[in-house]
Amino acid sequence: MINNNGEQGRYVSLLTRDTMALILAGGQGSRLHELTEWRAKPAVHFGGKLRIIDFPLSNCINSGVRRIGVLTQYKAHSLIRHLVRGWTNFQAEQREFIEILPASQRTGQEWYLGTADAVYQNLDIIRTHNPGYVLILAGDHVYKMDYGPLLAWHSEKQADMTVCCIEVPLAEAAGALGVMTVDHSNRVIAFDEKPENPQPLPGQSELCLASMGNYVFNTDFLFDQVIKDADTSASAHDFGKNIIPSIIDKYRIYAFPFRDPKTARQPYWRDVGTLDAFWEANMELIDIDPALDLYDSKWPIFSHQAQLPPAKFVFDEPGRRGQAITSMVSAGCIISGASVKGSLLFSNCRIGSYASIEDSVILPGCEINRRSRIKNAIIDRGTVIPEDLEVGVDLEADRSRGFRVTRGGRTLVTPDMLGQTLHYTR
Repeated sequence: MINNNGEQGRYVSLLTRDTMALILAGGQGSRLHELTEWRAKPAVHFGGKLRIIDFPLSNCINSGVRRIGVLTQYKAHSLIRHLVRGWTNFQAEQREFIEILPASQRTGQEWYLGTADAVYQNLDIIRTHNPGYVLILAGDHVYKMDYGPLLAWHSEKQADMTVCCIEVPLAEAAGALGVMTVDHSNRVIAFDEKPENPQPLPGQSELCLASMGNYVFNTDFLFDQVIKDADTSASAHDFGKNIIPSIIDKYRIYAFPFRDPKTARQPYWRDVGTLDAFWEANMELIDIDPALDLYDSKWPIFSHQAQLPPAKFVFDEPGRRGQAITSMVSAGCIISGASVKGSLLFSNCRIGSYASIEDSVILPGCEINRRSRIKNAIIDRGTVIPEDLEVGVDLEADRSRGFRVTRGGRTLVTPDMLGQTLHYTR
């Protein structure tokens, strides 16, 4: 470890400049149900005016990793549009870029068959940039992270591959996350992909060490492994299922513990892969002291920001007062004689007189008409809620209308559920 701060900073800077990041952004996010019916999970709106993909992208930029490829596949139109509008102003001559790498059958007749195959199909593009390291990132998690220490750890351990890990409760990891077993030096000695009964950490029976889906590879080693995997017909061509288990015993594979460098505590990280998790992560943002600080100027989360007027609150009379309490209200919203409490309103929402919204996530462009009552709900982009409709108040009534009610008692409403077809297929 290099102790001098100046030398350490330059050391990390050299590593980040010699790194190319690949963000895997082709996932469907099937556990989000209708919320991802017309968009990939990384394109899902989050936090009032962001999208999930903005977090790994911003982490790269803030970390000094500025050669980035975004691998897209499932229903990628809104994701690609977002990237083009907000993430293409880089200087190619300065070796800075964000390239969109859709599944384009570069090596055969197949689309991306798995995470490893997605990388394999773009080896020729990676070669043209000639990085020393490849940073592979999941495109569907919400967190802030400096990738510099991760790269430094990888280099200092002389690792072939490093897996970024986080401590999570066993119940959260069961059937959902890859779980690592490590020795005293954090070298990986076993890996289980989404086990039903995860192996707990020594001395911590309720926690396990889970993969965040973020990996660092020495470039030549990555090439060798994905080519070998591509030649294995029985493989699912996935890093977690196939590549990691096949290399643990033969090569230097290490786990990097994701911790706050100042407090050594577990930092914020959320897999918003279910509707309840998505709702909860958004609701956390309106806390007085939220675990995820979107107002941190030292680590900004960048995004495409439409040119919109400020939010407006109108009418101030008994029973008809435009107000928002303990809430986040984005640009372009008009709250007209309505009450909003404990909620997030994304851009360009219109809330009619005498309506009330409580503990809800209202995505962009929604219209909540007069006297409607919304509670514990997620209202998808562009939905028009009719006058006098109650959502989230009577869950059985919600189900009878065709709305989706989650295990946690939250109601999802999309335009299609109300017969407001935004996506015509014929």
